[in-house]
Amino acid sequence: MQSTNHAGNLILFTRRGLGEGDSRLTEKLAVNYLRTLLELQLAPSAIAFYGDGVKLVADGSPCLDELRQLSERGVRLLACRTCLDFYALTDRVRVGEIGNMAMIVELQAAADKVIAV
Repeated sequence: MQSTNHAGNLILFTRRGLGEGDSRLTEKLAVNYLRTLLELQLAPSAIAFYGDGVKLVADGSPCLDELRQLSERGVRLLACRTCLDFYALTDRVRVGEIGNMAMIVELQAAADKVIAV
């Protein structure tokens, strides 16, 4: 099966995991979600991270391997600098690029579909 890039899709991570509840569960769900995107070869054009979600691109994130693989497949990963600064994570980013809210808003405006997880 050939990789499908859903060029019009933007995924937003605004939390460190998926759903509500115990952090171990929500982080596991985030890993499973990203791994499933890889397995099904359903790559969005970009994934943006803000709020608590920026923790997913920094040291200690359970998702770094999956995010690196998505990046290698051409998915743009963009983390909010204001949020990274707030959590003192700017120097601990391990995948993707550091941007600003204007860049995230531009991604949202250009997207055919915005998926908040």
